[in-house]
Amino acid sequence: MSVNLLKSEKNSKKPKNSKFLSRYNNFWGWLFITPVVLGLSLWVLFPLGLSLATSFTKWDLITKPTFIGLKNYGDMFTFDPLFWQSVFVTLYYTLTSIILQIVIALFAALLLNTKVKGMHIFRTIFYLPSLIPIIVSSALWMWLFNPQFGLFNIILIAIGGSPQKWVYGTKTVIPSLILMSLWSIGNIIIIFLAGLQDTPKELLEAVEIDGGNIWHRFKYVIFPFLTPTILYNIVIGIINGFQTFTQPYIMTNGGPASASLFYVLHLYRQAFMFSKMGYACAMAWFVFIMTALISMLIFKTSAGWVFYQGGDKK
Repeated sequence: MSVNLLKSEKNSKKPKNSKFLSRYNNFWGWLFITPVVLGLSLWVLFPLGLSLATSFTKWDLITKPTFIGLKNYGDMFTFDPLFWQSVFVTLYYTLTSIILQIVIALFAALLLNTKVKGMHIFRTIFYLPSLIPIIVSSALWMWLFNPQFGLFNIILIAIGGSPQKWVYGTKTVIPSLILMSLWSIGNIIIIFLAGLQDTPKELLEAVEIDGGNIWHRFKYVIFPFLTPTILYNIVIGIINGFQTFTQPYIMTNGGPASASLFYVLHLYRQAFMFSKMGYACAMAWFVFIMTALISMLIFKTSAGWVFYQGGDKK
């Protein structure tokens, strides 16, 4: 009888202790995540909600906003002659630069993954340009692209070529900016290098034992194990490409003849030069939705070409 009483007393104490511990843990848990929740609410969720509401209004930052419904979104596709120009310029730059950056960065990572004396120095040299601020690098490349005394034209003339207009020509401005984007691919090289060093060496040795050459090692072992890294670089490249602003703003200001009018630069002009804040917010939500849809499409199609360790596809 006494044993049963002791058991009942222990069981009656456990719920109280567990409830106390649960409340105690919840209190400290909420206390620790409060700064993050407040930060997300104040600097992410609130601006998103405010910009969405503003996109349905006509607002010049001075007078009271006027609700106009979907007119801003309709004007984007019908009455703005530079909207589709900015979309084309951004897509052209983003897609081309992503392809070239991934190919060149992968090739550089393969070279930097070899065992050569002084390899750490070469890795540092490749990574250093990505540490330079965009404003500083833009000023440097403006000198390189100068059609009169720029280094590139000096080299072209020295080897018997004809000088180019570079960022000052309508046909060469975007290729010039793409060339500039290849200068700061140090981050992508480092990511590829980490993926290469994570490749199972026993599989590479197995291919070599079976008589495979360098191409076989790359095709059947290295590339499949790098596909998750390639997927990551593609998605990040799309996000960064759609947000390109500093280079065209400093170097070309959208010119010549709007040939380098990137989408975000066009959005900036609508908001802070023409005081069309409602229209600019509508443009911001359009690029947000487009980025999300393209990223989702890439993730959806990645199931056919992205391989993960263990042989599973996702």
